[in-house]
Amino acid sequence: MSADIVNLRTVRKRKARAEKEEQAAHNRARFGRSRAEKDKAAAEQALARRHIDGHQRDDE
Repeated sequence: MSADIVNLRTVRKRKARAEKEEQAAHNRARFGRSRAEKDKAAAEQALARRHIDGHQRDDE
């Protein structure tokens, strides 16, 4: 039963690269949209906000 020898520096670098790639994927999804997609998302968000605001009760 022998353990695998691991270079810790390599493991840290591999982990850092994976985290950077994950952040890059997140940024691509967040900022990599066209103007039409951004406008559509804003319109949907505004519609949802108006819908929720229309269902609020006025407790006076």
